[in-house]
Amino acid sequence: MTTAPDSDPALHAAATSPIPAPQQTAQPLLLPIAVAIVEDEPEVRLRFEDAVRAHPRLSWQFSAGNVADAIALSAQRPANVYLVDLGLPDRDGRDFIRWLVQQQPEALPMVVTVFGDDEHVLTSLEAGAMGYLLKDAPASEIALRIVELHEGGSPISPSVARSVIRRFAKAPPGVPMVDDNPLSQRELEVLRLIEKGMTYDEVAQVLELSWHTVTAYLRRVYRKLQVHSRGEAVFEARQRGIL
Repeated sequence: MTTAPDSDPALHAAATSPIPAPQQTAQPLLLPIAVAIVEDEPEVRLRFEDAVRAHPRLSWQFSAGNVADAIALSAQRPANVYLVDLGLPDRDGRDFIRWLVQQQPEALPMVVTVFGDDEHVLTSLEAGAMGYLLKDAPASEIALRIVELHEGGSPISPSVARSVIRRFAKAPPGVPMVDDNPLSQRELEVLRLIEKGMTYDEVAQVLELSWHTVTAYLRRVYRKLQVHSRGEAVFEARQRGIL
């Protein structure tokens, strides 16, 4: 007599055993982006604070109405991203950006202002600003641009970008619009070591900096030279006679 296939105990056990559920891959935990606001107009400051608090990736760190308070607070509660107005009552916002570049090189300052002319834009970028937005942008958009900046972008309001492009387009051939060497001394030191083929860790060890600080300096080098890689940065610096 032939045994029916489904009468085999082993086959029956296999058929009735539960299928294990696929393992879930743990998603990396994203830390909130700490944001500081340096703005003297209370209504504008509140609008920015509300936008930061409403975005799930952002965390409001502090607000200041002038450069002196901003320096004091940032020393106590450093942020990842700083929104900086230019027309502050005690000093120019660009002074605070220069202070940040020296004291907190990992920080990402972004100008948010009413000034959209070439002079304010270019001098802000030269001071160390990593983004430039106009105040008429919706607060929700500014929150998105903060995340974009933190993830490696350099947000610039479209009208500002067009103005800067038009200025460069009108420049006579061969005449630079800015200094051929826009790099700070520290940025140049980092680039020279990169030119020698050193890794980020080796550069950090030689200059007695953290790995994150080295990458922050390089990000500024890329922006100032308008390149996207180490090789392009070295090539462009050589072309300009910087290296």
